[in-house]
Amino acid sequence: MSENFFANYKKFVVPPSKQQRVGDEEFNPKDYATYYILTVSLYDSLLRNWIDAFEYEIDIRKSIEKVISDFNEKQNGKYHLQLLEFDEEKSYFVIAWSCKNKVENQEANEMITTYIEESISNPFYIGENWYKLIGQKGRVERKLFNISLKEYTL
Repeated sequence: MSENFFANYKKFVVPPSKQQRVGDEEFNPKDYATYYILTVSLYDSLLRNWIDAFEYEIDIRKSIEKVISDFNEKQNGKYHLQLLEFDEEKSYFVIAWSCKNKVENQEANEMITTYIEESISNPFYIGENWYKLIGQKGRVERKLFNISLKEYTL
């Protein structure tokens, strides 16, 4: 095969259209009906603060931003996560969770916690190697986070 066989490959590249890329859309709070502020900390944590994660070769902030970005891209606007607070000297981070549908207060805690654990924990646990940051109890229970939440209203 000739070295120049694929010399004109650029004619065949089909870049994704803007309409297909949900991640490029800007968050508009008016598009959502319910908002919650979630305080997220590690369950059975081996860390005193996020700085300690560098010992495990994990960039916590980068991991959080990647998982949130991937989550938002997959949700097609049904749910939206946004990092509100991250301080390396603390042992928790704060995110905003927005939902298109109205969620009743009494069912919110269980529904949101379950949803976050099912859709967010695995990308952190496996994809970002956060299993290294929790103790044996957390690994056995396969539980990564403690989540506390409060509804955000204007």
